[in-house]
Amino acid sequence: MIRVLQAGLHTSVQDIGRFGYRNIGVPTSGTMDTISANFANALLNNNKNNAVLEVTMYGPKLEFTIPTVITITGAEMSAKLNNISITNYKKYSIKKGDILSFGELTKGLRCYLAVKGGFKTAKVLKSRSFYNGITLKDSLKKHDTILYDSYVDDIVPFNSAIKSTTLFFETNILEVYKGPDFNLFTLEEQQKICSNKYTISNLMDRMGYRVKETVIKHSKSILTSPVLPGTVQLIPSGQLIILMKDAQTTGGYPRILQLTEKSIAILAQKKEGDIFNFLLV
Repeated sequence: MIRVLQAGLHTSVQDIGRFGYRNIGVPTSGTMDTISANFANALLNNNKNNAVLEVTMYGPKLEFTIPTVITITGAEMSAKLNNISITNYKKYSIKKGDILSFGELTKGLRCYLAVKGGFKTAKVLKSRSFYNGITLKDSLKKHDTILYDSYVDDIVPFNSAIKSTTLFFETNILEVYKGPDFNLFTLEEQQKICSNKYTISNLMDRMGYRVKETVIKHSKSILTSPVLPGTVQLIPSGQLIILMKDAQTTGGYPRILQLTEKSIAILAQKKEGDIFNFLLV
């Protein structure tokens, strides 16, 4: 198992999500940046639904009690194994007693730690993804333990297929589709929504991101309707709320745009003060 020696800001167990229960109000949850999480599992030849640790902003300190192989993807958080710096997108053999720690955040916001075979927390509604109210906890705390299967492999760390120093999330462009309520607004209003630049506010978490700018104040309303991760809502004050993986399943604000899965992953790596704009596809 892994022992949590220090908890970090927000570290949770996530897989690809909890599907088939939105009709009873259960959010999808799952990894915010599915691209980075999928890379982590692929590098270890895991199933894409194997659970990983999602580490946000600053990471935990972890002790491994049995051998395994690990990899880290996504945000760069100055990870160290036994106080020796290690690199994202490489595999590392782990021995009993090894300590993994994280330091300064230099790129992105969320990184993903995978072990060979995935983490073995309890499944609730067919998923291991943490979500407060569905699982017993929403994040790891000091002294927690996480199970995984022992695996021994005398490997040499290697470079992954990603050779560029530019990561996919180092872009300010989010591709979007028209939402179901896009046509409630005039052509001029639509153009303003799509052409504006937006700044991420301090109201940002796994449920959603709110922007600082006021775009179009309005009094339009809709009947409570389904929403999804990536749905962009325009609230009466004129601000945008972009729903993320832990968001509710229905809402009453106009759904003006819908992010692609890649755009959700890109946004998941942005933090307060970052600027982005939409590209309608």
